[in-house]
Amino acid sequence: MTDSPNDPAGAAGHDGPDASAPARRHPVRRLARAMVSPDSYGSVLLLILFTYGFSVGVTASWAASLVITVQIGTVWAVLHVSRARRSVRRVASVLFLISALAAAVNLFVGKETTGEGAVAFMSAVLYLIAPFSITRSLLFRREVDLQTVLGAIDIYLLVGMLFAFIYRFLGAVQSSAFFGTAVGDGKFPQDLFFSFTTLTTTGYGNYVPAGNPGQTFAVAEMLVGQLFLVTAVAKVINAYTPVRGPAAGSQQTGGGRAGESPAGEAP
Repeated sequence: MTDSPNDPAGAAGHDGPDASAPARRHPVRRLARAMVSPDSYGSVLLLILFTYGFSVGVTASWAASLVITVQIGTVWAVLHVSRARRSVRRVASVLFLISALAAAVNLFVGKETTGEGAVAFMSAVLYLIAPFSITRSLLFRREVDLQTVLGAIDIYLLVGMLFAFIYRFLGAVQSSAFFGTAVGDGKFPQDLFFSFTTLTTTGYGNYVPAGNPGQTFAVAEMLVGQLFLVTAVAKVINAYTPVRGPAAGSQQTGGGRAGESPAGEAP
């Protein structure tokens, strides 16, 4: 059976040093293969980016159920690639079912505010589970490879999605407008924009939480984003060394070392 790119036991491969020689000579091809493999964190990265674009681009009230469905699919892919524990998958499956039912109700009712707080809360829980599942998977990998780097990027983006759902939940349940009376509660695209500008400490200032607990969560997101970048991601990038092929001239035809005859005798 072929090992998946995310299999910790198969990360280094076991077909000998020559089996991965073509991939070593073509790092771009290796990256492309990682991005399209269904069992790779590269495919998860593409799915997260698609989810963000879909959530921002599709803003009609009737399409809220489709956005929820895409969000569910993203977390499901994360749990599949990261090989989450059975207990975690069971909890996630219950949340998936409830979110799907809420999406169906919203599709027929046609009101974006129907169960919005409950859906945002369950989505936040799912996006809280996903980064921890990837983290657990990366800790068991034998080496820091391309999958480790892609997994760390996935975690960073999932944290931004997590806080966006937290802001959506707060805007739906608290009595006052989340962004103040001038802006109001906003919609999910605005929550995503505010979340990622906060995570990266860009802070344009056009969206600001009017009070607590929104302000407290914003500070927490800034700290998490910066600490994750300067610790986890920086350490992964520093430890990652792309696999390189043998130096030119180090081998001759027949597999002998430089300076030896094919028969293995010194000249």
